[in-house]
Amino acid sequence: MRRRSFLGTPLAAAFAAAAADGTVDDRVYATGDGIPHTPNEYARLLVKLTESDAVAPDSYSLGGAVEKLEQRMASVLGKETAVWLPTGTLANHLAVRLLAGNRRRVLVQAESHLYNDCGDCAQTLSALTLIPLGRGKATFTLEDVETAAYDAQTGRVLTRVGAIQIETPVRRRQGERFDFDQMTRIAAWARAHNVGLHLDGARLFLESAYTGRSVKEYSALFDTVYVSLYKYFNAGSGAVLAGPKALLDGLYHTRRMFGGGMPHVWPYAAVALHYADGFERRFRTGLETSEAVIQALSKTSNFALERIPNGTNIFRLRVFGVNAPVYKMRLFDAGVGAADPQGEWFAMQVNETWGRAPAAEITKRFIQALG
Repeated sequence: MRRRSFLGTPLAAAFAAAAADGTVDDRVYATGDGIPHTPNEYARLLVKLTESDAVAPDSYSLGGAVEKLEQRMASVLGKETAVWLPTGTLANHLAVRLLAGNRRRVLVQAESHLYNDCGDCAQTLSALTLIPLGRGKATFTLEDVETAAYDAQTGRVLTRVGAIQIETPVRRRQGERFDFDQMTRIAAWARAHNVGLHLDGARLFLESAYTGRSVKEYSALFDTVYVSLYKYFNAGSGAVLAGPKALLDGLYHTRRMFGGGMPHVWPYAAVALHYADGFERRFRTGLETSEAVIQALSKTSNFALERIPNGTNIFRLRVFGVNAPVYKMRLFDAGVGAADPQGEWFAMQVNETWGRAPAAEITKRFIQALG
């Protein structure tokens, strides 16, 4: 059952009514990085957040709640400043555009979002040449970087690498992490060769929870860092790009040039600020609960579970004795939402909703759905 069809069911109406009454929603969503909101839920949250007039409006994405969010994220990431942008696509694009300058080659993962899912935006709109490394892998190595840099300088026309982007965790690799040792080595090489370094950290806060490294430990290696605001901070849209003031100063002009100077952004910024408060603690609770559930289910003969090597918040689950689509519907009735199975396997995602109920209760729901 897809989310749109679920929203029209009596069960969805019952949960919406419970939320309106102020009762706690203990449903676990094993899909997505954040908390799904219906339009009504999002609207009621905005009403709640604005009742005390604590949310100040912005003007074309400047000032008000947007500025407060930018300052908050810059501090959390350990950067001088941050700029709100409407999408992660634009954040990554503008970051490598700024860092590369007149050196038009940018090294990226072959499996990265910027290389695969942005319609050649950097090539078409900024005349950058993206060089893909590490095809089929989450990590490319320092040796890959050195080879690409050597190739760029030994052709008949001298070209130089201007920037490197690293995405971690990697969406196209089911949340697999970029090897931190290689990341550190590449960062040192980039500094030594005056090459800009950008982190696509859309899901950085999730990775931080799984590795125990602070987000600042990651971001300190990079000139610029992008973090998504809608994936797990639950805003309707948005991203932040953080980095040095000298680089990002005046970026709002470029943002507007690319059509990203939206006139009213406070409804996104207010929600992102709301969920940023205490997020790391709440997600840690959800993570620990999910680990206990995984351990419990692994001990039963009805389930097979697979972890993603060097992964983060995604694991795979197979159920025996029940048709997978039927199990999905039963699981939803038991209080756990899941995505459509791929064949016989479910891709289960951990988010903060896993902290809504004790591990024993969530385990019981998985078993109850067997019928």
